[in-house]
Amino acid sequence: MNVEVLRRLYLQEGETNMNSLKENIAVVTDAMYVIVGASGNTGSIIANTLLLKGEKVRVMGRDAGRLQRFVRKGAEAVTANVSDAPALTKAFSGARAAYLMLTPVTSREDQERESDAIAKAVKESGLRYAVHLSSYGAQVPEGTGPIAGLHSSEQKLNAISSLNVLHLRAAYFMENNLAAIGMIHGMGMLGGALLPDLKLPMIATRDVGDYAAQRLLDLDFSGKQTRELLGERDLSMAEVTAAIARGIGKPDLRYEQFPYDQVQQVLTQMGMPPKTAAVYIEMYKAINAGILAAQEPRSPENSTPTSFEKFVQDVFAPAYHGKAPTA
Repeated sequence: MNVEVLRRLYLQEGETNMNSLKENIAVVTDAMYVIVGASGNTGSIIANTLLLKGEKVRVMGRDAGRLQRFVRKGAEAVTANVSDAPALTKAFSGARAAYLMLTPVTSREDQERESDAIAKAVKESGLRYAVHLSSYGAQVPEGTGPIAGLHSSEQKLNAISSLNVLHLRAAYFMENNLAAIGMIHGMGMLGGALLPDLKLPMIATRDVGDYAAQRLLDLDFSGKQTRELLGERDLSMAEVTAAIARGIGKPDLRYEQFPYDQVQQVLTQMGMPPKTAAVYIEMYKAINAGILAAQEPRSPENSTPTSFEKFVQDVFAPAYHGKAPTA
């Protein structure tokens, strides 16, 4: 074989390799991100962040109408339940990465159905990367109400050998306190099952969304990893109530701890199914007993910027005044 023939063969091989490289780059560039629960507090932040970055995004949710705001920004919408494994499998197929979460708790049985469907879809679609919304305390396997369902979901995803997954063990959501607005209006007080002086980590959901979006963009994790997100600082319900009192201009507002059975009764009177109310009571008991607790020492890596005072200013106070009775 002469030198010229060899040179041409090398050139052809080089062109083939270059074309292959270009195809691979195109696949990564055009890759789709799938956001489960896109219309929720964390999912909406992630979807909007990725769309602003010019990424291709497939948003998933149960209500097509609530997904339209993302469609207007260029997203593809999929209307499906999180327990629908075939629909999830189709949505995950060919995706670069996905944001996974369970829907708000109705029962532990529903949580298991959803986490089974998600794990099945991840495995069958060949999804390689996922950021999974979990909770602080998810290392505890049982006796923690809805958090036990997240422990189970973590375990199912960890069993998929081909998946690189980052479990975000987020702190108690600041938004949970929005449920107290009706009580403040109606009774002039804030009450609940949690101990008044027990400090627990609290986080704004927008900070969870911001963190998750960045990790999805970076894909800088491999294997099975967890990261606690502990909010700006730990707070007791007495401190939470004082911050709300200042933010809404009700300096006399006080927190009162109610007996568990009384809280459960109130939850059911508000329309929550008895089984769901019982799951939440179990969680409150686990928090008060110290069973649900952060494992990581607080650090710059697991702390987030939004203070509770900022949350009251931006979210709680507008919601409170928006629902205020008109004269």
